[in-house]
Amino acid sequence: MKKIIIFSLASSLILFLSSFVFAECPCSSNSDIINIVNAQVQGGQGNGNQGQQEQGNSTVNNVNFQIQQNQGVSVQPQNQQGQGASQSQQIQTEQQVQNQGEESQLMVNQQQRIKAEKINEVKNRIQQKEQEINQEMQSLGEVEQKVYRNQNQVRLAVHSLLEMKDLIGGIGPQVSQIAQDFNNSIQSTIRAEERIQKRNPVVRFFAGGDTEAAKEIEQEVIHNRERIQQLQQLKEQCDCDEEVKNMLQEQIQKIEQEQTRLQQIAQDEKQNRGVFGKVANWFGKLFQ
Repeated sequence: MKKIIIFSLASSLILFLSSFVFAECPCSSNSDIINIVNAQVQGGQGNGNQGQQEQGNSTVNNVNFQIQQNQGVSVQPQNQQGQGASQSQQIQTEQQVQNQGEESQLMVNQQQRIKAEKINEVKNRIQQKEQEINQEMQSLGEVEQKVYRNQNQVRLAVHSLLEMKDLIGGIGPQVSQIAQDFNNSIQSTIRAEERIQKRNPVVRFFAGGDTEAAKEIEQEVIHNRERIQQLQQLKEQCDCDEEVKNMLQEQIQKIEQEQTRLQQIAQDEKQNRGVFGKVANWFGKLFQ
C-alpha cells in the first residue's frame, strides 16, 4: 500500500515538474523525461503491481500529450477524428443526392417542354387543316356545301387522329388505322347523303325517300360505332398526358355526334315512303 502511495506521488511530481521544464527550458530533451517515466512504470511492473502499471501507463500518455502540446502539435482525440470523417462523408453523400435530384428535375422539365412543343405543333397543323377545309367549301355547290358542312367535323377529327400519332406512343399505329377506316367511311356516307339531298322532289313525293342510300348510311354507322369503341379502349391504354387524352376524347365525341346525325337521316329517309308507299300500305291493311 505504501508503494502505491509513493508511486502516485512520484508520478504527480513528475507531471508537475515536466510542465515547468517545457515552459522554462524548451531545449530539454523530451525523451529523457519519457525515459524517466517509463523507468518508473517498469519499476511498477517489476513489483508485480497491476494498479501501478496501469497508472504508470496513464502517466506516460499524459506526458506524451504534454510534449506534443509544447511542440505546437495539434492533438485531436481519435473518436473526434472518426466523427469528423463521418460527417465529411455524410456531407459528400448529401451533396451527391442533391446533384442527382437537380439533374433529374432538369431532365423532367426538358421532357415536359418537348411534349408541350409537340402538342402545340399538332394543334397548329389541325388549325391549318380546318382553314383548308373551309376554303374548299367555297368552291362547292349548295347541296355539296350542306353535306360537307355536316361531315367536316368528322373529317377534321380524322385528320387530328392522324396528326396525333407521335403523341400517343404505342397505340399510334392502331389509332392511325382506325382513322383511315373512318376516312373511307366518310367518303361513303358523303356520297349516300348527296344522293338523298339531290333526290328529285317529284320522285320523293310519289316514291318516297332513297331507301338504298339510307341502308348504306346505316351500315357505315354500325361499323363506325364499333371503331369508336376501339378508340375508347385505346385511349384508356394510352400512356400519355391528360392533355393528349383530352384531345383524343374530343375527336371521339365529334365522330359520335356525326353518327347520331347520320342515323337520324337514314331513319327519316326510310320512313318517307311517298304516295305510292302509303297507298300500298293502305291496301295491305285493307286485305289483311
